[in-house]
Amino acid sequence: MIKIGRKTNDIIKRDKKIMFTTTREHFPFVVAKGNGDYAYDAEGNRFIDFTTFIGVYSFGVNANSEIRSAVKAQVDRLMHPAFLDFYSELPVKFSEDLVGMMPRGFGRVFLSNSGTEANEDAIKLARIFTRKSYIVSFYGAFHGRSLGSLGLTAAKTAQRENFGPFPNVVHSIFPNPYRYEGTPEECATNAIEHLEKNILKKEYSNREIAAVFIEPIQGEGGYIVPPKLFIKELRRVCDENSILLVSDEVQAGYMKTGKFLALDNFGITADIYTMAKALGGGLPIGATIAKTSLGDTPSGSHAGTFGGNLLAIAAAQASLNYVKRNMKSLQLQVKEKNRYMMKRLVELQENYEIVGDVRGIGLMLAAEFVKNKRTKEPAVKERDRIAEQSFYNGLLLLPAGDSSIRLIPPITISKENLEKGMDIFEDAIKSESKGKA
Repeated sequence: MIKIGRKTNDIIKRDKKIMFTTTREHFPFVVAKGNGDYAYDAEGNRFIDFTTFIGVYSFGVNANSEIRSAVKAQVDRLMHPAFLDFYSELPVKFSEDLVGMMPRGFGRVFLSNSGTEANEDAIKLARIFTRKSYIVSFYGAFHGRSLGSLGLTAAKTAQRENFGPFPNVVHSIFPNPYRYEGTPEECATNAIEHLEKNILKKEYSNREIAAVFIEPIQGEGGYIVPPKLFIKELRRVCDENSILLVSDEVQAGYMKTGKFLALDNFGITADIYTMAKALGGGLPIGATIAKTSLGDTPSGSHAGTFGGNLLAIAAAQASLNYVKRNMKSLQLQVKEKNRYMMKRLVELQENYEIVGDVRGIGLMLAAEFVKNKRTKEPAVKERDRIAEQSFYNGLLLLPAGDSSIRLIPPITISKENLEKGMDIFEDAIKSESKGKA
């Protein structure tokens, strides 16, 4: 059982006094260090990590030794290259290698510092390439919290309240098979019909819409996996209306689903991809990658002081080298660990009334908690107590959506710790279910 002491409480008290409030309200975790499958708090308590620190540490907490060594070596050479005004080889080499992981026809990269920046960049690129101004996003989407990307975000009102208006953005229906009374195919068709018959015919014409932004798997929205038919039809709609399709791979990409790009699971390609989180192996980096055929940007139209920072690029290059060298092994690990975790999750769904739905691809998984399976009423407090009890038993988890918990362990997590983590998770669900009874 995890015990929280005076040191932790003191740090949290100081944080609340000096820092603007963000979202750190789930449980009193003051991280101090980490290695591999484990994270340690300020008291020395050890936790199995099922969060990858919001999707960043795909290869273990604090990255692996190759990534850390690359960063250490770069520190003594040069940290900031002023890539806005000067040239530097390392960002160019990394971008060349990153493009090599993309579908055929991609060849232009913009480097930034985060996922929200990568999406801001994509908004600007879409507008300048098409000379159109409106963007379509989806309800439940999370594309960031800076003002432009926040306009695309529609996951929680708390994220948007008092920051609007958000001009030039319209939201459409994202298909959620669990919350739809019908087949997945009908769910997909309904969402596409809404886009075509309402937005494109009643709100904005294809002469005004520059791009559609989509998360292949919605992240903050609850790890919602859309039917394949929806993604394929969305590509058709974009093609028929000369609209660019932008795939936000910030959370879902970079091997979490067993593929480098999450959109590859649906058999289509986008026109622009955005990446961040796991891309830097622990250091801040964002990347926006576009088709060469879309063209280039005019000099001075877009830039950024810290994009191409050499420490972040060194980490990203080392991480990408690791992925390329171990691709087959990583894919196999994702497949095998997905099989084990989904088996456990399905058993939880069958055995506990509170577990309404389990879903995901690869190691991007979630369980949605409900009051009962008939009404599907979200069990928010119950979800929070399950996450909290798991924390006090040594497992780090994060919420998603209205009443879901996301499970995103490192791809490299040991089988032993994967099993331990799932045992802790099940014990918390069992305890909460007994409490309800």
